[in-house]
Amino acid sequence: MYQASDPSDKSKVYETLDDASRLGVNVIRTWAFSDGGYRPLQVSPGSYNEQMFKGLDLVIAEAKKRGIYLILTLVNNWEGFGGKKQYVQWARDQGHYLNSDDDFFSDNAVKGYYKNHIKAVLTRVNTITGVAYKDDPTIFAWELMNEPRCQNDLSGQILQAWISEMAAQVKSIDGNHLLTIGLEGFYGESVPERKQFNPGYEVGTDFISNHQIHEVDFATIHAYPDQWISGSNDETQLEFVKKWIESHIQDSSNVLRKPLMVTEFGKSSRSSGYNAGVRDSYLRTIYDAIYESARVGGPCAGGLFWHVMAQGMEGWSDGYEVFFAQNPSTGSVISQQSSRMANLNVRYVRNRRLQEMLLADE
Repeated sequence: MYQASDPSDKSKVYETLDDASRLGVNVIRTWAFSDGGYRPLQVSPGSYNEQMFKGLDLVIAEAKKRGIYLILTLVNNWEGFGGKKQYVQWARDQGHYLNSDDDFFSDNAVKGYYKNHIKAVLTRVNTITGVAYKDDPTIFAWELMNEPRCQNDLSGQILQAWISEMAAQVKSIDGNHLLTIGLEGFYGESVPERKQFNPGYEVGTDFISNHQIHEVDFATIHAYPDQWISGSNDETQLEFVKKWIESHIQDSSNVLRKPLMVTEFGKSSRSSGYNAGVRDSYLRTIYDAIYESARVGGPCAGGLFWHVMAQGMEGWSDGYEVFFAQNPSTGSVISQQSSRMANLNVRYVRNRRLQEMLLADE
């Protein structure tokens, strides 16, 4: 959105989407928020920067041209691009007394700001396509928040209530699109024995009960063992992530009975001992787990690495960025996964058609 809203940087959007399409990527996750600060989308509660909104319009329109679908995230848990901290500050500026940024999830004024943002985004009419976001099939799903955490309440009750309320808000405006929460996958109090798969701590979310909310259509997890169990070696991190993904696949299948996506994972170039081969191996490990689940008809059928950048965006680097021109081996890993997942889809369609033909002959 930032690049797309600047005429001198639009080419980076085209380049990124072209690269993704060339590698067979068909779903991309991106932000539908930028709250306060420099070049915001939402300048203040309910007040929007039209130039930035037109940038998001462009991203959606260009993704559509390439057959790429988008998961659009509506707010950030972290300070990047404003996040819940900015919402809480807006309420404080209006005279509300809030103790912490986690009051984002319980304060009525703040919740009102966020509900208004949901409505503003979902009812936005794209200035390029003329299609309202809520009616645009290019949008694969809405995501309530990037990595929600409420560590002031490890019981999980505050976040459970917030997710339920905001999921209902989204569905009251848009019943067409899928909805997910944006969770990292931490287990909570609803099934205490599953907390053994957490990296040693909790964050106020509950993978099971949060995703059991009716309006939530699919589950998500992230995978960052280099952050969560920092100081451990690559072997330990790989072992952790295998168990992490497998436990969530089991629960999505047996308990939630909902699809699962791994919507963020990567390997930081700032990690000790990093090289491209280590990153590629890590990505393959996760892709293999996703593929095996999909191959046998399991719930996990998609993975989105974090994150692709175009040349000239080095100033946005966080260590996890992938520049396809500079990292051809990583691009190859992604392309191979896209290809074998696409082949599964082809086989599935063929089998369905064969079944329909056989049933028609009976």
